[in-house]
Amino acid sequence: MTNSKKLNPAAIIALKEALSQIYWYKKDLRSFLINTLSNSSILASINWDDYKRNISDSIVETLARNERYHDELLRLFTSVSTISDFSHLEYLDDGKEKATRAKRAVEALKKYTSGYQEIWDEQQQTDERRTAYTEKIEQVNLFQSQLNSLNKEYCQLVVSSNLQERGYRLESMLKRLFELFDLDPKASFKIEGEQIDGAFTFDGIDYLFEAKWQNELVRADALDSLSSKVQRKLDNTLG
Repeated sequence: MTNSKKLNPAAIIALKEALSQIYWYKKDLRSFLINTLSNSSILASINWDDYKRNISDSIVETLARNERYHDELLRLFTSVSTISDFSHLEYLDDGKEKATRAKRAVEALKKYTSGYQEIWDEQQQTDERRTAYTEKIEQVNLFQSQLNSLNKEYCQLVVSSNLQERGYRLESMLKRLFELFDLDPKASFKIEGEQIDGAFTFDGIDYLFEAKWQNELVRADALDSLSSKVQRKLDNTLG
C-alpha cells in the first residue's frame, strides 16, 4: 500500500520506545516480531547481540526509511499499541516497575496510532475485497471450464454409435452437471424393483428424473409411469 500521509516523527520515536519495553528478553521480542511482520527477512540483518534498545531502533528505522515496508510499519504500530497484558514482565526482578514502564510506553504510542489504525483497517478491507474478487473470478473460471468440458462430452455423445454406452454416459454426465449447480444429485438406485435413473434436490424439494436417449417423442405411458413413481413418494417430491 502507498499512502501520502507522512508518518509523524514523534510516533516513530514512541514506537521505538514501546518496542524496547514490551519484552525484557530479546528472544521474546524476536518471536513477537517474527509473528507480527509478514516479511520476516527484515530481521535477518539485525544484530541480535546488540542492546535491545538499539535493536528496536534499527528495526523501526529500517521500516520507516523504506517505502515498500510501509504496510509492515503500520502493522507493527497497530500490533504494539494493542498490547494490554504485561504480566510476563511482572515475574521478573523489579517486575512491577518493568510492567509499568511498558504500559506507559504503549499508552504513549496509542496517542499517535488512531489515524494509522484507520489506514490499516482500510487497507485490510481493501485486501479482503481484492481477495474475495480474485476467488470469485477463479470460481467462475473453474465453473465455466467444467461446464465447457461437459458440453464437449455431450457433443461427443451425440455422434456416438454405441447406444448403450451413450445412455450410461449421459446418466453420469447429468449427475456431474447437477453437482456443478449444487443440486445434490443421487446416483442410480433401485426401489422395489423400479429403476429410477436418479434424483436431485432443489430448494428443499426432491426431484426424480429419468434420462432417456431416443429419437421419437416420449410416449404418454412412459410419462404416466414416472408420474406414478413420483406420487408414491413423499409430498415434497416432484419429477
